[in-house]
Amino acid sequence: MNNDFSFRDHLLSSIGQAPQFDPLSGFQRQTQSEMESRARTFYESIARRRTVRDFSAEPVPDEVIRLALRAAGTAPSGANLQPWHFVVVKSPLLKRRIRLAAEEEERTFYDTRAPQEWLDALKPLGTDARKPFLEIAPVLIAIFSQNHTELEEDTRVKHYYVSHSTGIATGFLITALHEAGLVTLTHTPSPMGFLNEICQRPATEKPFLLLVTGFPADDCQVPRFGGVKKSDEEFSSWL
Repeated sequence: MNNDFSFRDHLLSSIGQAPQFDPLSGFQRQTQSEMESRARTFYESIARRRTVRDFSAEPVPDEVIRLALRAAGTAPSGANLQPWHFVVVKSPLLKRRIRLAAEEEERTFYDTRAPQEWLDALKPLGTDARKPFLEIAPVLIAIFSQNHTELEEDTRVKHYYVSHSTGIATGFLITALHEAGLVTLTHTPSPMGFLNEICQRPATEKPFLLLVTGFPADDCQVPRFGGVKKSDEEFSSWL
């Protein structure tokens, strides 16, 4: 698509129009052996992914983040409306503000808001209200979901399946960063409204998740039982 033709232009020109189709391009059929090999290689790679909280301050190349975001942007979405926005935060000042605001919410969560059964579930992970990784990690990606797109002349397009679509795009992003050799942490302080102000996003957008990314610290440790996953038989059925 021509770079001068924006997504908003596309919406304006396509609303209510009859469907138009193009031949599928880019699909490459594999042999069964190739399919199994590629599936096994991907599984072996993604199975090594671990959520970490011990980050190095080593900078991450901007182009790696850009390409990972581009991969996230290819995710499927309801009516192809792509109801997401990603804010890359590298500024030490803004990361400090995010940490202070997040820790304030986390203290309330751990002290008064969280039910005991939730605290018991978190205990093996060793988490608490302290979130130093929000300042140490070189990159924070604040992910926002959008309920609509504003068009010209007070016209707006409502989005559908917003949380599903944003969740899928976030999964693509986490996978892309992992494949690029980085580690991540999904952080969801509740509520997250402070991210709108800090990241300069409109009140019409809802913070979905804060993705912390970078390289693991040299002395990085992960919870022993955090890597224990359900077996195929426990999480899937064949009919």
